[in-house]
Amino acid sequence: MPQFIALLTLLSCLLTSPAWAGATVPFCPGEKLTYRLSWEAVPAGEACIEVMPPAEMDGQQARHFRMTARTNSFADLFYKVRDQVDSYTDAGMTRSLLYLQNQREGSYKRNITVNFFWDRGRAQYSNIINGPKKPIVILPGTFDPLSIFYAFRFMDIREGASVTCPVTDGVKCVIGGAEVIGRETIKVPAGTFDTFVVQPELQHIGGVFKKSKDAKLLIWVTADERLLPVRISSKVIVGRFYAELSVADIPDGCP
Repeated sequence: MPQFIALLTLLSCLLTSPAWAGATVPFCPGEKLTYRLSWEAVPAGEACIEVMPPAEMDGQQARHFRMTARTNSFADLFYKVRDQVDSYTDAGMTRSLLYLQNQREGSYKRNITVNFFWDRGRAQYSNIINGPKKPIVILPGTFDPLSIFYAFRFMDIREGASVTCPVTDGVKCVIGGAEVIGRETIKVPAGTFDTFVVQPELQHIGGVFKKSKDAKLLIWVTADERLLPVRISSKVIVGRFYAELSVADIPDGCP
C-alpha cells in the first residue's frame, strides 16, 4: 500500500504550472474512487481516493482530499496496512497548504505533517516521533503527493505530451516528468475505458524502484475531461504491483 502513494506522485508528474484559472473543475466533493490492489495475481487490499467537503484554513476556504489504503484479511496475516493521507490546497488549486500522513504498516507507525510556509517559500516535514526537520525550499505552485493528482486533472493531456511538475513530500522538492506514450482501450473491474497510457520518470523514486534495474511504471487515465486513473502497473525487482479501479462513485452534477 505504501507504493500506491508513490505511484500517485508519479502520475502527478504530468502537471505543469497551474494555468487553469477559470477552467471547469473536473471533480466535486463526494467523488470517491476505489481501487483493487494486488501483488502479481494475489489480491492484497484496496485503496480509496476521495474529494472531501471544503475546509477552512486561516480564514480561507480550502479544498480537502483524502486517500485510505488497507490490506485484506489474507495480507493482514503477513503485513497489515492501515494508512490515511489528507491533503489541503487553496480553493484555486494553485498550491498545497497542508499534508498529513498517518501510517500503520506492520509494527511500523508514523504520523507525518508537512506544513507549507508560502510567505517564505518553504515546507517543513515533521514526524510525531522525531519532531520537525529543517525547512526546505519549494518552488512556486508546488503540490504534495496527493493533491497534485487532482491538479493534474485540469490539464489538456494528449498523445505525445511530455511535461514536468514540482512536487514535495516535505523532505525534498523535485521536478518530475512523464510522457503520454499511447492510447488504449482497457477493461478493469469498474468497466471498459478509452485511456491514455502514461509512463512517468522513476529517477526521483527510491525503494524498490531504485533497486530494480528494469523498474517500469505505467498508468492508464481516461481519455476524457476527467482524466481518471483506472489502472496502475509497476514492475520492480520483487514482482509486479497492480491497482485497478473497481468502483467510481461520482455524484450527480459533477462534470
